[in-house]
Amino acid sequence: MSFGLPSLKAKASQPAQYGFQEGEFGVPDLMVSGLSSAKSRLENVHPLEQSELNYRENTHKMNMTILRNNQGLHAPLRIAMELKSAKKIGHLPFLKSHNVMYDSLTGHDLEISPEDVFNTGEFVELAGQPHAVVEKSLGLL
Repeated sequence: MSFGLPSLKAKASQPAQYGFQEGEFGVPDLMVSGLSSAKSRLENVHPLEQSELNYRENTHKMNMTILRNNQGLHAPLRIAMELKSAKKIGHLPFLKSHNVMYDSLTGHDLEISPEDVFNTGEFVELAGQPHAVVEKSLGLL
């Protein structure tokens, strides 16, 4: 008996071509491509890594599927409409948006993540004259 839930089984992903320049002896030329580029391409990927990168999206899909099976199609459609309208709420281009409504709808306001600690207002690198920023966003400059 199937409930139509998305699969939770992790699928491994490996690139078909590694795409780094090989030197004279058939090894990567690290002086050209750099150490970090060779390491990221050669590293084996754990099967759970891709699943963990999309954790929030996977849990949202599963919750919407369970909601659809329990209450019908109207419930996920209503929630999707609320999330879409919450994403459209914005401020002037020179002000930082905190997305309070979107976070409360998705439940992210109950979590403390690294973005909450390291993405504070004193570290924001937005600088500029408000009038110039608004004029540029309107295409006047």
